[in-house]
Amino acid sequence: MKIPPYLKKGDTVALVCTARKFFPEEAQPAIDLLKSWGLEVKLGKTIGLDSCQLGGTDAERAADLQEMLDDDNIKAIWCARGGYGTVRIIDRLDFAKFKKHPKWIMGFSDVTVLHSHLNTMGIASLHSIMPFTVPKAPEEVKETLRKALFGEKLKYVVEAKGYELQGKAKGQLVGGNLSILYSLLGSESSLDTKGKVLFIEDLDEYLYHIDRMMQNLKRNGYFKKLEGLIVGSMADMHDNEIPFGQNEVGIITEIAREYNIPVCFYFPSGHQKDNRTLILGQEVEFEVKADEVILEFK
Repeated sequence: MKIPPYLKKGDTVALVCTARKFFPEEAQPAIDLLKSWGLEVKLGKTIGLDSCQLGGTDAERAADLQEMLDDDNIKAIWCARGGYGTVRIIDRLDFAKFKKHPKWIMGFSDVTVLHSHLNTMGIASLHSIMPFTVPKAPEEVKETLRKALFGEKLKYVVEAKGYELQGKAKGQLVGGNLSILYSLLGSESSLDTKGKVLFIEDLDEYLYHIDRMMQNLKRNGYFKKLEGLIVGSMADMHDNEIPFGQNEVGIITEIAREYNIPVCFYFPSGHQKDNRTLILGQEVEFEVKADEVILEFK
């Protein structure tokens, strides 16, 4: 994997819309945060554009991101918010220069499209808070992004919930939003999970949808040679009037048991305030014990 250069004070970070719209006044908390770290900020042309739900047309969003990918003065790109829309522009982008001179791309949720696509090209990226979520993010969560950007060591030790599958794993960390990973199956952006540790999280889904997505990942070989599974936030899950019969833990555990891999649940990353930064594409050591879960980036 190519690890983009870590940032140093004075470097410039670009803010762009790849999906939902986002306005300059909303960007101020993120601008203030970056400046407090000694960084400069450039707002993309899509910040402030309004095309129904989206931050500009597909052509405008693709052109804005392309400009930042190719600009040598931009050292990192922070996607303003998620929602939906990144998949509409991914095939319009030319990564030729970016492959030779990679830079950090940051965000979560719909940004999983970019994370997954970059991983297929062998380039690491940051699953992190976004400008839209900065105002509600705890200071310790913001600090995990700063550490990742500046190349400081990341290691998480969190309390086990009591229904994990214990064990140890090593491998490259990949993944993101489950619904997005599911939507990318069969495309050139779909992940290769062999020998890796997979992270998944999701929001506002019906339990049978979770089962359908997990079954489809299974049928596509996502778990055959997987080393470990980290399940992050599974917020606001729904059930039907006639219950599905399993919650998200039961659905995922039933599949994971077949592969004898360590699994943890509700790791602090995803659609929640405690959304800690993950370096996707980085080698990790992952251990699930009876009382704690350890994730260390190497």
